[in-house]
Amino acid sequence: MRNPLSDKIVNIPPSGIRKFFDIVNEMKDAISLGVGEPDFDTPWHIREEGIYSLEKGRTFYTSNAGLKPLKAEICEYLKRRCDVTYDPDREIIVTVGGSEAIDIALRAMINPGDEVLIPQPSYVSYMPCVTLADGVPVIIELEEKDKFKLTPEKLLEKITDKTKILVLPFPNNPTGAVMERHELEEIARIVIEKDIFVLSDEIYSELTYTQHRHATIAAFPGMKDRTVLINGFSKSYAMTGWRLGYAAAPALILEQMLKIHQYAIMCAPTTSQYAAVSAMKNGDGDVAMMREAYNQRRRFLMNAFQEMGLECFEPQGAFYTFPNIKRFGMTSEEFATELLKKEKVAVVPGTAFGDCGEGFVRISYAYSLKNLKEALGRIDHFIKTLEGKA
Repeated sequence: MRNPLSDKIVNIPPSGIRKFFDIVNEMKDAISLGVGEPDFDTPWHIREEGIYSLEKGRTFYTSNAGLKPLKAEICEYLKRRCDVTYDPDREIIVTVGGSEAIDIALRAMINPGDEVLIPQPSYVSYMPCVTLADGVPVIIELEEKDKFKLTPEKLLEKITDKTKILVLPFPNNPTGAVMERHELEEIARIVIEKDIFVLSDEIYSELTYTQHRHATIAAFPGMKDRTVLINGFSKSYAMTGWRLGYAAAPALILEQMLKIHQYAIMCAPTTSQYAAVSAMKNGDGDVAMMREAYNQRRRFLMNAFQEMGLECFEPQGAFYTFPNIKRFGMTSEEFATELLKKEKVAVVPGTAFGDCGEGFVRISYAYSLKNLKEALGRIDHFIKTLEGKA
């Protein structure tokens, strides 16, 4: 029989996150700190709006690009929070999570052989999506000494005449690094000078713990026409299972993204879209409450790491820490595997987010303080065992 499989797909590795998630699901008394999913329930007013839409029989397709009231609320939100203005009819598309928005943006923009710059460590989907679109992923290795930020020097090093897109994944998963306004300004200058485009993944924009609010590169002069801004409802509003995201982009690009969306998806879930209208209108207080809870957990983890002698860059965004485990003489995979086996705590090897994640593990603090305290006690015991102190 002929091989039924695509070589391109076969050669894409499975997600390094899911491997440990699947194992821990089968392990009694295990604690997972591996998955980036809020432990909060979706706020009641959002759920209520979804329930009401079902009760009213609003179960039909929406327009391909999304409900008009939702697109209008997204535009209002982006103006209010990010100081950037979009046309809801021509520059907004509602997608099945931020992941679909990333996929269709890359497919709409990439020609075979186009190079896409991907700073790593970063979200696991960027490289496969570029490959699926017949682009060439070019990795920019971020370093702990730079606080895992993208520097102008590192960007300029990797730009060639084949470079078309820069992925800007901040606040960052897995490091928790953020790019502040003055840092983005330098990146924007290079992007314009080199005539390239930006895919800015801002799914964690509301989970920023610096004294300044989140800044988007799309708001800088000359950048809106060069930027596809990706965001969604999963992280900020605790709506992971609702599968809803969006992209804001120049009409020229969005028109082609919509074409892919039409053929592959039709429209995002109708119930989720009605619920999201309430999230955008009335959700600021919920977001602030969850952000403060995450910040409390972030500080708790950093203090605990300091006490156990675990070196860790201080994250300023998202809900992850990325401790350095190099001193234990183990690979990230070995450390995570042994920790799971001996202490029943699941973390994600840094290499799941790129080769330069070697020597680190990702620990999510999107969990209750009770679970975090128990897990950190086990991690402390594991480290003491490695050091011969237990």
